[in-house]
Amino acid sequence: MQPALAAAPIDRRSVVSLFSRLRTADGQSNSLPLYAKLRAMGDIVQAPWGGYLATSYGLCHQLLRSRSWRVPDSAWRARQDDVARWNASASRQMGDTLPMLNPPHHTRVRRSLGNVFDRKSLADMKSSVEQTTSRLLDRFEEELVYGQADFCALVSEELPVITIGEWLKVPPADYGLLRSLTHDQVYTQELFPTPSQLALSDESTHQLREYFTALVSERRRKPGDDPVSSWLRVWDAQEPDRDAADEAVYALTLFMVLAALETTAHVLSSAVRLLLEHPRQLNWLRAHPEQIPDAVDEVLRYDAPIHMISRVAPEDTELAGVTVRKNEMVQLMVGAAHHDPNHYAAPEDFDIHRRASQLAFGGGIHYCLGNALARMEADCLLTGLLERLPGLRISAPPVWEPRVAFRRMITLPVVRG
Repeated sequence: MQPALAAAPIDRRSVVSLFSRLRTADGQSNSLPLYAKLRAMGDIVQAPWGGYLATSYGLCHQLLRSRSWRVPDSAWRARQDDVARWNASASRQMGDTLPMLNPPHHTRVRRSLGNVFDRKSLADMKSSVEQTTSRLLDRFEEELVYGQADFCALVSEELPVITIGEWLKVPPADYGLLRSLTHDQVYTQELFPTPSQLALSDESTHQLREYFTALVSERRRKPGDDPVSSWLRVWDAQEPDRDAADEAVYALTLFMVLAALETTAHVLSSAVRLLLEHPRQLNWLRAHPEQIPDAVDEVLRYDAPIHMISRVAPEDTELAGVTVRKNEMVQLMVGAAHHDPNHYAAPEDFDIHRRASQLAFGGGIHYCLGNALARMEADCLLTGLLERLPGLRISAPPVWEPRVAFRRMITLPVVRG
């Protein structure tokens, strides 16, 4: 292992240039050399746009697990000078969702969810996910008869929205709309959203609010055996203001959809891409399907769905020799940390036998609630794919969305034989 890098003065233009390249489609297609350059600047690097960047696994792990470091909630956003960035309607909405709440508010909202996606819930859902996977692979296989097929469009974009849509019991006819709005909404969570992207995010957030507000109202009028109705009962029991209860349930429903679609779709497409790029490991996994969970963990390490997570200093704090002032933001560069040679042996190698820790689902009180569901979807998909479709290969380079924080593969063209 290499010795830890000390913090050092960094040329502002070097950091800006690196991120300018990272946010392009080409940079996203091969981000590892750029992350290596970022790590070489130090464990913590001053960001030219304000705050700091944490690049090492140890530092990212420390801050994610910390009980004192905070997330950029609505109050923090309201204090920022960049009004267009932090006070846009989409950003304000995100500030009210579970991942952007701090205790004690976070504690109350988290408890209201109960044990979502526990073992019993997942067992109840698994048969449906397996059936959906089988139907999607049937369609995918039919397309392959005619030549090239896009795995993203036919499978990895479809499975998460069907899974969460069936769980919430929303009409299947609305799945496409929810998927499209989610893709646009996520721009507000990016590092450098352009004015046009912020406008797109604001509009999609507005439409999502209309949709889920109507859904909450419908479930209040006609409660059923579904999560939204259950959350309404929980909040009615603890919140005397019915409008406030409806708002809390709306925020939970919005969060569940945003969290379930974008990130899970990436895990699915990335798993297939990486295994097709490493045929020996793919063939070994076909012979040892019981090791699929380990393979999924390595996918999450090698190319996590979220490459950047935000935390805010609770007080003046020294990190790796640098003083971070109270309320300053530190961007945890998880994508870089997952290839930190001080934590992983041969970190640039994709190795499904690695069995190493990873930060793809965050940590501490904000550890991803849906991590087990995403893993189950990946397990069902890889199991079906390995059983049914030998001989797949990538037929053209994948196309990536030009982002920094949220990874998204737009197309993954494959052929059979």
